Amino acid sequence: MATIDYKDSGVDVEEGYNAVNEYKVHAKRTRIPGLLTDLGSFNGMFEVPKGIKNPVMVSGTDGVGTKLEIAFQLKKYDTVGIDCVAMSVNDILCSGVQTSFFLDYVACGKLDAKVAGQLVKGIADGCVDTGCALLGGETAEMPGFYDEGKYDLAGFGVGVGDKEKMITGTKIEAGDVLIGLSSTGCHSNGYSLVRKLVTDFNEPFGESGKTIGEVLLTPTRIYVRPVMDVLSAFGESVHGMVHITGGGFYENVPRMYAKGKNLVSVIKKDSWVRPAVFDELIKRGADPEGVWGTFNMGIGFILAVKASDADAIIARFNEKASEFETEPYKKAGAIPLKAYKIGHVEAASKDLGEELKGSREATKLI
Repeated sequence: MATIDYKDSGVDVEEGYNAVNEYKVHAKRTRIPGLLTDLGSFNGMFEVPKGIKNPVMVSGTDGVGTKLEIAFQLKKYDTVGIDCVAMSVNDILCSGVQTSFFLDYVACGKLDAKVAGQLVKGIADGCVDTGCALLGGETAEMPGFYDEGKYDLAGFGVGVGDKEKMITGTKIEAGDVLIGLSSTGCHSNGYSLVRKLVTDFNEPFGESGKTIGEVLLTPTRIYVRPVMDVLSAFGESVHGMVHITGGGFYENVPRMYAKGKNLVSVIKKDSWVRPAVFDELIKRGADPEGVWGTFNMGIGFILAVKASDADAIIARFNEKASEFETEPYKKAGAIPLKAYKIGHVEAASKDLGEELKGSREATKLI
């Protein structure tokens, strides 16, 4: 009887070693103080930053979702790793905390070390932008479970903040100004709808010189460094923060309010420049009203701030925005980072109740 080995079953251990060697090159770029281990250990170690009086660990996890399907079709793998990092670190940022380290998970049917290396390159780019370490990860080759040529990408981050300085939404009050930070496009949400509306990703997109697929692959903006810069100068004036992800405005904006806060967000829909991709999706059949509950519509992050400091905070964002514009966004032709005054907070006219916090009564788009 002939014997079979692991490679005969579809798992190439040698290709896995090659992939790890690719990862190590990119992980080196993310080394920061506090990192105690290198890739290849059974676990990753990171030292709790000194000087934090009452440390609290804050974590977030997410994946890239069906945006990956566009990367597979275009065979462009080097930016979706940024999306993977962004979705977690932007969530962690809502508490006013910078992510310290990130771990990734790459799964596939048949491993190609070069492709996996490009995926991890994007993850490392996202970690460098965030200012966090790529602490480790896992690569799983699962023949017969994933189709050949298909990869899944997920990860999680952890940051450490001072409990006394955490942003919890308890300070938000009627009269606070809502500041919106520009997105680069759809980020990593709503791509199941996008893929129903766009069937040929090689179509030219307007006068951009790019295909619509390339535009849709524009990486999710990472807001960590510009927001942490503002918090360093105006921390007491920032009362709440929101990452606009799946569920758009209606689901996400009310999440910044602490329990018991009976407040409404009033947002002016024409107060910022909207990336052209959203109008294109509406033109192709997306519900003009429903898109506000699906996409970020050009605003990827929102801060609720003290009204008297709103103009100064916006000015700081916009004066320093170019410092935080990294090469992947420039290469993709993304709309530059910009802050806008997009609305305000007001008292609700009736008790909304916890079950209505994600409804259109809690977020008014005018």
